[in-house]
Amino acid sequence: MKNQQKAKLKKNIKDKIEATKETITSYELLTKPIAPDNAIGRLTRMEAINSKSMNEAALRRSKYTLSKLERAFAKIDHPDFGLCRECEEPIPFARLMILPEADLCVRCAENMGG
Repeated sequence: MKNQQKAKLKKNIKDKIEATKETITSYELLTKPIAPDNAIGRLTRMEAINSKSMNEAALRRSKYTLSKLERAFAKIDHPDFGLCRECEEPIPFARLMILPEADLCVRCAENMGG
């Protein structure tokens, strides 16, 4: 990977990390407990509980994505960064820009069903 590409990828990862942290903060606000004495109707309360569950799942996914992005940022200067962990071929730069935490090329990801 060229130095210019690496610098562009580093900035991209930093931006994605910051955006993901903001998303996590938003989801944390949406997953606060719903008070049982809340003066809302039964159906509305059930909808709020369901919505809270969906937001909790999204929060977990966002935290997982954040950890993968932080791991990718920490490894970006290692010589094996950007190489597929299966076939050891370079992962295309465009794929890394879209999915910087990717450790598989498209072919290997498809072969693994992911």
